[in-house]
Formats: sequence, C-alpha cells, structure tokens
Amino acid sequence: MLPSTPHLETLAVHAGMEGLSDAGQHVPAIDLSTTNPISDIESGGDSYENLATGGELVPGQSSVYQRLWQPGVARFENALSALEGSSGTVAFATGMAALTATLIATVNAGKPHVVALRPIYGGTDHVLASGLLGTEITWTDVEGVADALRPNTGLIILESPANPTLELTDIRAVVDAAKNVPVLVDNTFATPVLQRPIESGATLVLHSATKYFGGHGDAMGGTVSGPEEWMVRLRQVRALTGGLLTPFNAYLLHRGLRTLPVRVRAQQETAGTIADRLVNQPGLSVHYPGLPGQDSQSLIGRQCAGAGSLLALDFGNFEAAVKFTEALRLITHAVSLGGVDSLVQHPASLTHRPVEASVRPSAGIVRISVGLEHVEDLMDDILSALDVAHAEGDGIRREG
Repeated sequence: MLPSTPHLETLAVHAGMEGLSDAGQHVPAIDLSTTNPISDIESGGDSYENLATGGELVPGQSSVYQRLWQPGVARFENALSALEGSSGTVAFATGMAALTATLIATVNAGKPHVVALRPIYGGTDHVLASGLLGTEITWTDVEGVADALRPNTGLIILESPANPTLELTDIRAVVDAAKNVPVLVDNTFATPVLQRPIESGATLVLHSATKYFGGHGDAMGGTVSGPEEWMVRLRQVRALTGGLLTPFNAYLLHRGLRTLPVRVRAQQETAGTIADRLVNQPGLSVHYPGLPGQDSQSLIGRQCAGAGSLLALDFGNFEAAVKFTEALRLITHAVSLGGVDSLVQHPASLTHRPVEASVRPSAGIVRISVGLEHVEDLMDDILSALDVAHAEGDGIRREG
C-alpha cells in the first residue's frame, strides 16, 4: 500500500500497479486480446455506448474491443496521472496522435482558433500552420497572449523547455493571460520529474511518451493528462479515430516510468557538466537553461526542478554545424531524444524543416540529447568533433 503522501520516486515505481498481488502477479500481464466476450446483448450494448462516447470501463461489464478500452493502457494512464497530479490521462499511439486528438476535440467544440507560442516542436508547428485539422492559428509570445484571444479561441499551446532552443516559458503568466481558455503545455523535455504544469495552472499536459517515458528508443506513444471533462472528450476521439496505444507499447512505457526519476536526474547531471565545460569554447554558443544568465525569470526552482538533459549548440553557420554533427562517433546522429544513449540532430534540416523559414531554428544549431554514457566519454567525442568543425576557415580551435 502506498503512503498517504508518497514521493515522486515511490509513485513512479508503484503507481498503476494496484491489484497485482491479489491477482498473484508482480508485474502487469500483457493482454493482447483485440476483442472480448460479451455476457449478453443488453449489457454489451450499454458498455459499447459508454466506452465509445468517452466513458471509463464499468466493473463487471465487457470492454468489448481493444479500440475502446485496454487494461494495460489503463494502468499506464493511471500511473502517469499520479506522476502529473492530474485527474486522468488518455494515451495514444504517438505524441502527434495525442496532439491531433486534442485539436479535433477543440475544433469539434466550435472553438477552432488556437494561440501558440514559438519555438515549439516542428511537428506541432507544422500541423497548426497547415490548418489540416480545421484550426485557425495565431502565433505570439507570452506578452501577446491576451491580445491574441478571440471569442472562438479554444486552446493555447506552449512548450517549455522549448524545442530546440530550450527557452523557458512562464506557464503561470500564460495561464493568467489566457483568462478561461485552456492552456496545453508540451512537457516532453521536462517530464513530471522536473516539471508538473498542472501545478502552474495548465489545463492539459502533453507528452511524446516515445522519449523519456520509454527511455530506450523502442516504444512509441503519446499522452494527454488533465481534467476528467477533457479526458472524456479525448477518449471519445480515440475510440472513433482509432489512435490507440498498443498493449505491448503500453507495457514498455509503464515499465519506463518506474525508472524515470533515476534516468532523468542522471542525464541532467551529465548535461549540466557538459554545458559548463563547453560554455567558453570559442566559436560556439551553448543554449542550456542551467547556465548563468539563461534563466532570466528564475523559473528553475520555481516552476521546474531542473534544466533537463538537452543542449543546443549554435555554431553560427550551417557548414560548421554539419561538420560537427557528422564527426561525432559515440553520439548517434538521429532524431528523437530522452533515451539511454546520446543523440544529435540538426533541427532546421529535420524535425523543424516544415517550419516557416522566417522562424525556423538557425541552420547553425544542433541539438544534443544527453544519455547515460560516462561524461568523459561524451566530452571526448564532442571535443574531437569540435576540432573537425573548426579545422578549416576561421582557424578557431577548441580549448583543452
């Protein structure tokens, strides 16, 4: 039994595991059933209608079909709700499926106008700018939120730390400016280990669960956490559109939550060390919220518990960024983040390629997701690649 006020580490290990001992299990079973027996037509019909319209499974009723409800997915959702401090969570096949469902629910409610703050993940930027889902978009900053609101504004979206430059946004300031409009925070970079946006007044919290929750680069998923009224709407969209999380991925993501605090804090410690050691390198600007002067609003310690484990390195030009990225040997050149192994990518060419050119991240920026390797091995790889990046042209050399 959990303590009355368990710490995050305890919640991470035990949340969503309720009832296992009574069933003679220590870890959740993976139920792959796509369909489930129905005791009689009347109760089956009642259960189908309840689940298809966003309700939760009623004890004693059939769950009917995996698209409507799945026990392993529900355990993962319950665990994440405990970590985020939310009333509920709805899990989807990917982070973009989670965002898509939220936008569909917003448009369906007759409020298609969305206010969003840049920078933000390139996929989010792309789907909003395209209008593909019937949204109308206004881009702004914190100071412009109040003026951007319309009678048909249904959602405000922000990401903090932001992708890829790691800028921090004052969530409470956005919530205050939003009046009664729901605020969605993409919390993928921080995770609930470092930031719980609901405590700052946010209505919804979105994650690409593929990243830190899975933590090993082998499971995709997305989540939205928030009040039950929104969860009903999102469960209905999921049931109707089929963007469900698979049972096996739910198992892997739930398992990943159990080591999340340990991994996130270890990765953050290494990232902070690397940022400190790179900050005075010539020909390089290091973006990391934990560095002096990069948290001008003192949000670390007030809104979030740490700076995270991502770095943005700005070489000032595309050529040096390319040389650096392609010279790395230990750090893998690949998109995604939050895994046990360190990754590097060039956002302007990849994840943010669809973003409008005038606001696309600088072509001189590369983003590193710091993993669990030893800090000295990572530093050796980075410093060697810096030598290559600056070997020609400007004569700049790294410091020892």
